[in-house]
Amino acid sequence: MKRLLLLALFSFFTAALTFGQQPQFIENSLDAYIKQGLKDWNLPGLAIAIVKDGKTVVMKGYGVADIKTQTPVDENTLFMIASNSKLFTGTALAQLDVDKKLSLDDKITKYFPDYKVYDATTTSLLTIKDLLGHHLGTKTFQGDFTFWNTTLSRREIMDKMKLLKPSMEFRQDFGYCNSCFLTAGQVIEQVTGKPWETYVQDSILTPLGMSNTYPLTVGIAERKGVSKPYTNAFTGTMTELPYDQVDNLAPAGSIVSNVKDVAKWLTMQLDSGKFEGKQIISWQAVQKTRDQNTILSSRASTAYPTHFRGYGLGVFEADYNGKQIFWHTGGANGFVTNTCFVPEENLAITILTNNDNQSFFEALRYQILDAYLGVKFVDRSQAMLRGFNREQAETVKKTNNMKARVKGKQPELLLTAYAGQYQNNLYGNIEISVNKKDLLIKFDQHKFLTATLQYMDSNEWMLTYNNGAYGIFPLKFKIQNNKVVSTETKVNDGLEYDPYLFVKQN
Repeated sequence: MKRLLLLALFSFFTAALTFGQQPQFIENSLDAYIKQGLKDWNLPGLAIAIVKDGKTVVMKGYGVADIKTQTPVDENTLFMIASNSKLFTGTALAQLDVDKKLSLDDKITKYFPDYKVYDATTTSLLTIKDLLGHHLGTKTFQGDFTFWNTTLSRREIMDKMKLLKPSMEFRQDFGYCNSCFLTAGQVIEQVTGKPWETYVQDSILTPLGMSNTYPLTVGIAERKGVSKPYTNAFTGTMTELPYDQVDNLAPAGSIVSNVKDVAKWLTMQLDSGKFEGKQIISWQAVQKTRDQNTILSSRASTAYPTHFRGYGLGVFEADYNGKQIFWHTGGANGFVTNTCFVPEENLAITILTNNDNQSFFEALRYQILDAYLGVKFVDRSQAMLRGFNREQAETVKKTNNMKARVKGKQPELLLTAYAGQYQNNLYGNIEISVNKKDLLIKFDQHKFLTATLQYMDSNEWMLTYNNGAYGIFPLKFKIQNNKVVSTETKVNDGLEYDPYLFVKQN
């Protein structure tokens, strides 16, 4: 009996030692690396999980979820995972394809006969797979200022897509498109009778036991253990943001989750659609999500051991030091996140963070990939930080220079001359009114967004949004014959790159 007990103990400790054999960086340096990264990048909080060989070998929170209360981040802390929601949408549609409920090659007009995009030929050819491939021909984020965080319904967003004029070639060029993913996701309800959020809950979240994951952002502020969203863009000062409300774009980015639950989703990805011995998603559907839908690049990277990059159905894919990797990032105001899995190594990573103005969440992912895939150590965080600090210093300097130009000078016309309704064909209307010595913009489609215009000089105003994530920019009015004709507004590039021209109506 004693001998059997000793053998059992020996077997237990041998198994524990084998399970614990992780790369030296993971075993000895990861904790310190993350703590230093939080300091270097001014990052309030971070949660991480690493899955290896079917086991969660790292699951931990760092920093705080709330700067005021100093509530620590842990494995249950909720974050908006934003575009990491896209693979859930792609997976749901791929499974419906396998189940013969639809075909990914179905024309979108089969389900929405009156749906249109800018070009009639493209409208007639556009398939579900096209919408999931970001190759409509529009620019990355085109239309997102109109769609993101606004009061538009899902159907109203779809209707407005006919106003998005492409600047690239259909099925040839990549332009990241949230409204495309929304449209594809809406097919789910047409086929199953369940809205996207219900179908994803019933077919993926519940079977995986992701019991603290929510497909919609509604009610996020009242969720137990939710992190606050922060930014220090433009001013360099950490600012708490309001939570984004993006349920109108739900299939593109509305899921709220935590590393404990996301680790279950990634474990399933590593086990060919199985979780705890049960087939959640068929292997055929999983394969379809990973089939390359859009070619991104076939040129070697100068920074990473990568030669090819593509996009599947809600997931990026590439080679990395000889292994095939799959990943996605997610960005909402105040949150940036990532997921990554390497099936050949039985490895998966998720990192969730609560400051949208940093790249540490990606530097850390690459550092972990390097450790597991045998890449010689290069401090990814420090390499990225140098460029980031330069750009951040330039941005803050520009902001401070604009603030210094607000000295009470008088604009070319009386303030009342600038007041009135302005219209943009895609967005709709904004209203500019006099607010004491300044001007105030109200945005029809954004329930809680306003912007203050403070006159600087040379017909330039400083545009400051009440939501710090939207940014601070110079603004000019076009004036003809002593009358205001139009103005252009700009938002943070992470929301949309191009400015919006608003023409004065009265």
